[in-house]
Amino acid sequence: MTRKPWELSFPAEPAEVGAVRRAMRLCLSRWGLSCVADAAETCVSELVANVIRHVGEGTPSTLVVRMNGTHVRVALRDPATQALPTLVHAGPDDESGRGMAMLEAVSDRWGVLLGADSKLVWCDLATSLITSDGHVETRGVARSEACLTLYADGAGSARPGRAGVAVLEEAAISLITDLLHWLHVHGRDVDEAVDRAQDRFEAESDAVR
Repeated sequence: MTRKPWELSFPAEPAEVGAVRRAMRLCLSRWGLSCVADAAETCVSELVANVIRHVGEGTPSTLVVRMNGTHVRVALRDPATQALPTLVHAGPDDESGRGMAMLEAVSDRWGVLLGADSKLVWCDLATSLITSDGHVETRGVARSEACLTLYADGAGSARPGRAGVAVLEEAAISLITDLLHWLHVHGRDVDEAVDRAQDRFEAESDAVR
């Protein structure tokens, strides 16, 4: 799976945070990395809040989401090169100062990259990926891939390699079609089976987020 760097520019305002979080979650879902979406949303909220608090509401900002090896890097760029984030240990009665501590708690590491006219505050979130262009390995995914490889071979398709996701996708569609035929000839309700499969898929997807 190719996971190209993704950016979104917006003004750092409280009203924008929800939309930015949703856009990032959608990006991670398309990357097959919904498992880190909650942590990523926390990072985005704290990064934007930090800009609003220390630079100013409405500051032009850019969310940058990219792979850093097998980690997901969530970063926020803003033009204030002098307003650097610092990790402080807030007391129980303090009303602020917990933002970067929260960032450190949910990420593997974080830091700041300074440019000539901007800074990039980033944090890296761990995944279970083995390679940056691989996929999260689960028992269901492993079983499916083994089955689809055999199915594609049996259909005379080219043996899938690194660029073989499209081949396996066609094999998956053919397999699903054949399974629907099997259900139909055995007198089963095809629509009900599809609905049950969708419900189970969504439940299992939610469980690993």
